[in-house]
Amino acid sequence: MESFIGFIFAFIFGSFLEYWVHRLMHVSPMFGNKITGHYGHHRSNSTKGFVGDFLDFSLVSLLVLPAFLISLSCGIIMISGTIAFAAFASYAHQIQHHNPHKCFWMKMPIHYVHHQNNQWDSNFGLAIDWWDIVFGTYKPVEWLSKEQPGMNK
Repeated sequence: MESFIGFIFAFIFGSFLEYWVHRLMHVSPMFGNKITGHYGHHRSNSTKGFVGDFLDFSLVSLLVLPAFLISLSCGIIMISGTIAFAAFASYAHQIQHHNPHKCFWMKMPIHYVHHQNNQWDSNFGLAIDWWDIVFGTYKPVEWLSKEQPGMNK
């Protein structure tokens, strides 16, 4: 049971790291444009595909490597949880770019809205909106009227 709770904690912590890394990409032109190339993602409004995004999002797992200093099992649980979140975030990223209506677990597909409304100061979450709500960067907008032509429902 402790391993399961640790995994859930690591998954949630992965979402926390993803929120702050994405927010940093928008606050720091050096990080967002030169180091990560995130600005190009906004210009093209495209993804690297599930595998490409998963590889990028999995890099956040490197930030939990110090958990191995606590114990081997703690490190494995932290890496597993953050990589599981990276897989979920990759899936969420794909559907929000291609079919945001399938993002049923949020009232508003936050990443889709982030792109469609050119939001550089809000809605930084990718797969979940919790951290935007907690840190005051959640900006609700009417998104259903802004469907892209040919978008599947």
